[in-house]
Amino acid sequence: MNANKSNDLAVGVSPFIRKDPRKLTNLNEILTCLSWCQSEEAELSNSLTELLSDRDSLTGSLRQLEALIPRLDDLCLESSYLANKVSSTAKTAQCVGGRVRSLDEEMSRVSEATERVGQVMELKSSLAQLQSCIESQDWESATRHCARAMSLSFEVISGPFAGVSVPTAESHLPPTQTLQAAREQLLSIFLRQFEQASRSRDAAATSRYFKLFPAIGWEAEGLEAYASFVIDLVRVRAPTSAKTSSPLYYVTALTALFESVAMIVDQHQPVVEKYYGAGKMQSVVKRLLEECDRVVKSTLEAWREDRSVKRKLLDVSNSTVAMSGPRKQFPIITEVSDVDPREIDKTLSEIAGMSGRWCLFRKFLAEQLQDEGTSSDEQVIPDMQHPEPTSVAPSSTEDRVSLLMEQIELLDTTSSQRDFEELLTSCYIPMEIWYTRTIIDKAHRLSSPDLSQTPFITTTPDDAFYILKTVYSRLLSTGSLKALERTTDLLRDVMDRDYAGGIKRKLDDVYRTSGGTATGIRTEKSEREGRSSFIILLNDLDLSSSHMERLTKDLLSQHVITQLYLGTEQPKVRSTTASLVSSTTKFKAVLRAGIEQLFNQLMRPRLRTLIPDIYKDICYVLDEDTYSNAEYQGIVRKRFVKVWEGLVDGYKDAFTENNYRMLFGLALDVILRPWEKYILTLHYSELGAIRFDRDLRSIMAYLSSQTVFGDIREKFVRLQQISSLLNLDSDEDVEAFYSGSGISWTLSMQEARDIVGLKV
Repeated sequence: MNANKSNDLAVGVSPFIRKDPRKLTNLNEILTCLSWCQSEEAELSNSLTELLSDRDSLTGSLRQLEALIPRLDDLCLESSYLANKVSSTAKTAQCVGGRVRSLDEEMSRVSEATERVGQVMELKSSLAQLQSCIESQDWESATRHCARAMSLSFEVISGPFAGVSVPTAESHLPPTQTLQAAREQLLSIFLRQFEQASRSRDAAATSRYFKLFPAIGWEAEGLEAYASFVIDLVRVRAPTSAKTSSPLYYVTALTALFESVAMIVDQHQPVVEKYYGAGKMQSVVKRLLEECDRVVKSTLEAWREDRSVKRKLLDVSNSTVAMSGPRKQFPIITEVSDVDPREIDKTLSEIAGMSGRWCLFRKFLAEQLQDEGTSSDEQVIPDMQHPEPTSVAPSSTEDRVSLLMEQIELLDTTSSQRDFEELLTSCYIPMEIWYTRTIIDKAHRLSSPDLSQTPFITTTPDDAFYILKTVYSRLLSTGSLKALERTTDLLRDVMDRDYAGGIKRKLDDVYRTSGGTATGIRTEKSEREGRSSFIILLNDLDLSSSHMERLTKDLLSQHVITQLYLGTEQPKVRSTTASLVSSTTKFKAVLRAGIEQLFNQLMRPRLRTLIPDIYKDICYVLDEDTYSNAEYQGIVRKRFVKVWEGLVDGYKDAFTENNYRMLFGLALDVILRPWEKYILTLHYSELGAIRFDRDLRSIMAYLSSQTVFGDIREKFVRLQQISSLLNLDSDEDVEAFYSGSGISWTLSMQEARDIVGLKV
């Protein structure tokens, strides 16, 4: 090891590659080679010296190894003896084991041959009895023997032994061909008998032959025959007592169709699952849906023709100015229209009724097929050609969700689904929007004050929101999420532009159209009438906000959401319906603009002199006599009450609570800042500061008594803080009070110093 280490070190020290000395050709190469040899010699000498220095330890190790030699010799002799003894026993055991394995192999072959012979005999017996039962027309026994033959493995049936042993003089074909021929013969017989039983409506015979198909491996053919049978059951013809002119004729026809299919699925599904296995009803449902597609298509075509839908759509489009611009720019409804809204209303109700029936049927099938796939007691029917089960019920939540999505996709890809979506898009939505706008326009034109309400409003909000509730309830009853989303968006725009915009135009027209004199000077009567009309319109807007919020809650509580919409669709339906309440933003914006306009025109000019008039000749530098006199007279409060009552006279009873609160707040906002500025121009004695505080508190108490919304004190915070600073003791430090009082100051420190400086 040391030598190797030395060599490695030598190689690491000198990169020179050793050459044959006889091939050296110049002095430099000779010297280099010589130097390398000397280095290698030195390394070898050092390693030998190290080995010789460790000679004692090597000698001791050799002595220990020599001491082990006798023990190792004894062990070698013992192991040789044991190996000779075991090898003879192993040879004997190997001979015995080989014979046993040969016997086991022979026994397994005999057992396999016996089993194969038994299976072939069973096959031969089954085929013979099968032919006998076919001849005697004992179809149940024939099916049982055929199923027993099919239960044997394909290797047995098609094996050479069966090919030699099974054929007889009467049936010389190989067993596979014999079995297949018998199966095909039985299929032909069962189909013929099933068809005869279904034509004669023999329920017992129909059920008898239906359950025989899967037992002999004709599952798909049995389901096909069964599907044809149930399709014939659900063929719907128009009732003789009904007329196509009846508004419920087509809705009733589609209802009868869907109820028939639903009843078939509900009643026959357990039978199909019992004999064919879970999930097999879906193929029957596909055929039923194809029949539904055919009937729905013909029904809708007949409905369009009988109801002159194309003409109505043309009339609706001609009764409006063509839309120019983005979607939210609505056409303007003309004053005169030949279209009768009542006819459009009937048509819309028919569309919603037909679409709702389809969506109810769609939801039923989706849930029914999902229950079928997740049934806990489903029976797995083995395939006679493949011993493995034909279906396994999904057990996890992911599997159930996946199954539900498959059912929804199956239903959404039907022609009926496309036809109803097209009907809603092309007919329902444009007609519904036209109808809503027409009725809202009519509500505006026929609006009149409702004197039975206090405060006064017009009939417009009640009429418009009654129609909106009717329209949206009908929209929900269509059961279409796509139509709901699109129409909700359009209805919000209708309420913003047609309804709120209509009220805004009336507000703008109040003072332009209310009667004035020939000279253009408005009379007091016209001014009063204009103000009353303006206030009533503002009340309409406030009432509209509460109507919209209440309507949204009512719509969200309707049971139609859970009845017609799938569970996966219901959250989106609720959020879309809840978005209606966003129209209140537009109502409130128009309302605030209107109240500000009224305030600026009628109240703001009178408020400009309110504070100077109240504090005219008022001085807060008081001694005891003047303080007692001021306390007795209470001039400031009396003046304020007189001016304020003259200012708000008639508004409290005329306005709704929310509108009066908004007007009240605007008035306070206008007077408070000038009030603060004015009192900062006065000087105060100690008694005068107390008098000012009492005046302020009496005015606040009066204003609080005039309202029920209780936010007066919040608006008077700065004035109250000014009063607190004015009533500080003369020896109290303002900065210490400002920092340590715990008051949330709206005044700055400098303002506090300036206020305290007003005291004399």
